[in-house]
Amino acid sequence: MNSKGIGEKTEAKMISCLVDNEKVVLIPFGDNQRYDIVIEDDDGTFKRIQCKTGRLKNGAINFSTCSSSYHRNGKIHSYRGQIESFGVYCPENGKCYLVPVEEVGTRCAKLRVDPSANGQEKNIRWAEDYELRQNGGLSPFFL
Repeated sequence: MNSKGIGEKTEAKMISCLVDNEKVVLIPFGDNQRYDIVIEDDDGTFKRIQCKTGRLKNGAINFSTCSSSYHRNGKIHSYRGQIESFGVYCPENGKCYLVPVEEVGTRCAKLRVDPSANGQEKNIRWAEDYELRQNGGLSPFFL
């Protein structure tokens, strides 16, 4: 599958997970925004979400936290200040995650699924803390 198809599948999975969790989902017209979807929180505030495909490797889900525009100016662009969260879908485990943009770096991020080989515990982002439970159960962490 090409990268556009992979991205569309990720977006669809994120929308499904958010709807399962009783979130109002808004889809912007066109594809020139820095975000893919918007959700309305229970208090009526809107949060912009950039969808990313995460890849499970060595016990962690890896995803990019920046965009590149080599076809325009060859620069890498952070999403800080332009979105509130990343919506990450991992095809290898079929799970969705909602990760606040301020909690990850400006180039890439990891969500740990399994303990690290060296036993490190400090500064680890555990995937389960960000997981959107499918069919309605939310992780208490973010939403």
